[in-house]
Amino acid sequence: MGPVVTAGPATAPVETDQPVGDTDADPDRPWVVIVWNDPINLMSYVTFVLQKLFGYPYEVAEKLMLQVHYEGRAVVSSGTREKAELDVFRLHEHGLWATMQQD
Repeated sequence: MGPVVTAGPATAPVETDQPVGDTDADPDRPWVVIVWNDPINLMSYVTFVLQKLFGYPYEVAEKLMLQVHYEGRAVVSSGTREKAELDVFRLHEHGLWATMQQD
């Protein structure tokens, strides 16, 4: 008969008094939505999506698209966390790379 292998003592989950998550989020600071440059989407498509989702006039959408193209990113909307989450979701649905952060 070979050696008996035993597992070490089971580790119980650690309980803390500290909340977990976005505890340092300041509700008074707006959230911003950032569109990032990608090698996939055409510039005309990005402009179209910004017009469609945010109601920007062509000139504003094109300026934001060019900022994404040349600088790698552009802030396309801001507001509450819930609004930013929805905007990011909608941008993802249209195939754009987007993130959110507190301004």
